[in-house]
Amino acid sequence: MTSAAPVRIGGARSRRARHLAACTTLVLCAGTLLSAPASAEDRPTAPNRQTTAHRPVDDRQPTLLRPPRTGERRGVAGRTGVAAKTAPRFDPTGDGLSDILFRAQNGKLLVATSDVSAIREMTVPDAGAEMFKDLVVLGDQDGDGTTEILALSSDGTLSLRSASGPDRMTSAHWSGKGWQEYNKLVAPGDLTGGGTTDLLARTPEGQLYLYRANGRLVSPFAARVKIGGGWQVYDQIVGVNDANGDGHGDLYARTPAGDLYFYAGTGNAAAPFAPREKVGYGYGIYNQLLSSDDYDGDGYADLLARTPAGDLFAYRSDGTGHLLGRITAGTRFDVASLFAGAGSNPHFGKSELVGLDGRGTLYLYYALNNGQLSPRISSSDEGGFAGARLFFASSLDNNGRAELLEIYQGRLYNYDHSADGGTDPAFLGPGWDIYSTVFGPGDLDGDGKGDLLARDRAGVLYLYPGDGTGYRVGGRIRIGAGWNAYDALVGAGDFTGDGRSDLVARTPGGALSLYAGTGVAGAPFKAPVNLGGGWNAYVRLAAPGDIDGDGRADLLAVDSRGDLYRYLADGTGRFTPRVKIGNGWNTYSGLF
Repeated sequence: MTSAAPVRIGGARSRRARHLAACTTLVLCAGTLLSAPASAEDRPTAPNRQTTAHRPVDDRQPTLLRPPRTGERRGVAGRTGVAAKTAPRFDPTGDGLSDILFRAQNGKLLVATSDVSAIREMTVPDAGAEMFKDLVVLGDQDGDGTTEILALSSDGTLSLRSASGPDRMTSAHWSGKGWQEYNKLVAPGDLTGGGTTDLLARTPEGQLYLYRANGRLVSPFAARVKIGGGWQVYDQIVGVNDANGDGHGDLYARTPAGDLYFYAGTGNAAAPFAPREKVGYGYGIYNQLLSSDDYDGDGYADLLARTPAGDLFAYRSDGTGHLLGRITAGTRFDVASLFAGAGSNPHFGKSELVGLDGRGTLYLYYALNNGQLSPRISSSDEGGFAGARLFFASSLDNNGRAELLEIYQGRLYNYDHSADGGTDPAFLGPGWDIYSTVFGPGDLDGDGKGDLLARDRAGVLYLYPGDGTGYRVGGRIRIGAGWNAYDALVGAGDFTGDGRSDLVARTPGGALSLYAGTGVAGAPFKAPVNLGGGWNAYVRLAAPGDIDGDGRADLLAVDSRGDLYRYLADGTGRFTPRVKIGNGWNTYSGLF
């Protein structure tokens, strides 16, 4: 039996449910038909359910490895007047080499220091329960010796913070809204000759904008300038600082097919990159590309790459942007759910799965970033959810964890938010018994906040926009009729690689269709794309979010024998061939 297969956990009775802490794995929330939660006076009796909060537990510590530091540059044939070494962008330890900032599966921000001595936890004093959607390191932007970091919130708020050491990130010096317009933010280094790190932002349609840095923390960027289009062809873009020794920021970009291109910086703000140059192929074996600037100490920025197994490799620049053969740079980095400055579009909202067995007991699995699921975790009293109508949605607040919805006696309840600080789940509104299914694929209307979809028994589909708190949603928006043609509707994040939340739908005859997201509330999906037939071989489909660590949402399927298969998104809107990852899954009457 594989690690993802159900494992019986006996003897442990769960505690009475308390307000589930943010950043726990099982976080449960919902939206409402009302504009605000009901008052304590008229709140109906909550369902008598009990849940136990769990956070992913992984005691493994990644190990960062470094080669002997050269201290000098390798010669490059024909090159004269090579610029001085560029300072690393993330060096809170101050040793002249970049450290690696990442978020672990339990939500903690950790730093792998360049001296390979320890993994340090970095705290953020004003973040509270928030899990940042993305982190981008900039380096010292104002010349005071500290490292600046951009933190992107799920609602599109971008904040500039500092890290004077590896243990603490400051509160925000500056913040701006509306950054959910972009699916990728990249800090390539100094593109414009100002001596500070500039910022690039890409839209889902592939337009690329330059935000020139001005060296001020309270107003860090000039107005954006469009510098090109067509960048949607890349599924990963990594700013690496200076890889060819000319003092300008550079970047590498990968296609879904695995081809790697190098873009050398020019120093000209109007045309900041020279024409691309293909420097490799076969890079699709990695689920993340990232940078630690100069890895080996020779002054040229290098490229790092992580396999699904968690092995980290370094590709050192030869001084022209071409890459030498890979060397081992670390192990067990599959514990990282997000790298600061990683190449993929950031995934946010769900990386877990809930199963309800035939007795009504709830179990939880979380993604291991390698295409596998954790052993199951008992998450309720035995039989505690017998007869419950449950739905497990992408996060509706800013803690980044999936949320359990229950429709009980026609009312919608939220187990992530307690009623007035008590132990009962929050009551969000009446009237939800008109719907045959409710689910939350993520942000569908382009405001950065998780939303809900609900289909009534006549087959009409409605969108309920989330407000980012998890306590309420806006008034419903009619999407259209005819959705009862499908016997399965699932989604949790981005299947297509454009950063927008998508949906897949299956007919009883087994035809599977993809509905790609648009980011527009009134018409949140493009026309369906046929993904093929035969999907009626499965008794259950489920959307766990991203399980292989590449930033794209994936799909799970259970057949009548109880075998569990994964279908990984390939970045083109389709899925890779199935791989069996477990058995015994017919124990579940519901999989969400």
